[in-house]
Amino acid sequence: MPNATVMSEKQAVVEALTEKLKNAASCVLVDYSGINVANDTALRRDMREAGVDYSVVKNTLLRFAINNAGFEELDPLLNGSTAIAVGSDPIAPAKIVNKYVKQLTNHFSIKGGFVDGKVCSVDELVSIADIPELPVLQAQFLGTMLAPITSLAIVLKAIAEKGGATFEEPAEAPAEA
Repeated sequence: MPNATVMSEKQAVVEALTEKLKNAASCVLVDYSGINVANDTALRRDMREAGVDYSVVKNTLLRFAINNAGFEELDPLLNGSTAIAVGSDPIAPAKIVNKYVKQLTNHFSIKGGFVDGKVCSVDELVSIADIPELPVLQAQFLGTMLAPITSLAIVLKAIAEKGGATFEEPAEAPAEA
C-alpha cells in the first residue's frame, strides 16, 4: 500500500495536470522514445519560448488527469513513453512538435491531442501545425485581394503604352422600309 505522503503528492500532480488541461487551448501527446539530450534540450527551449508547457508525465497520472478533464478518447494513446505539450495558443504546441517530428523521424512522433476542446487525430494535428504564421496569412490574404486590381492596372498600362485602344465602328443597321 502506498505511503499517504506519496499518495497526496500524486493526487496534487493529477489535480495540477487536470487544471492545466482544462485551461489549455491545445494539447499534444508525444512519443519521445529515443530522443537524445541535445534534441530534447532544443525542443524544451523552443517550447519555453513559445509559452508551451512540455513535460514527461507517467501514463497513470496523465490518464487520471485526462479523464478528469473530459478527454477520455485520448486514454488508449497512453502507452509507452509519453510527453505532453500544453499551451494557451491553439497552434504553437502542434507546430513545434511537428517541426521535431520532421527532424527526428524515428525517435519522435505525435500520438494525438486536442485543440479548443475537440480531440484531434494525428493527421488533424499535423494539418493544424502546417498553418502559416499570422503575418504570412495576412500577406496571402492581401495578395489575393490585390490580384484583380493589379491585373487591371497592368492591362490599362499596356493599353496606354500602345497609344490607346482602337475599335471598329459598328456596322450600320439596315434602314427600315
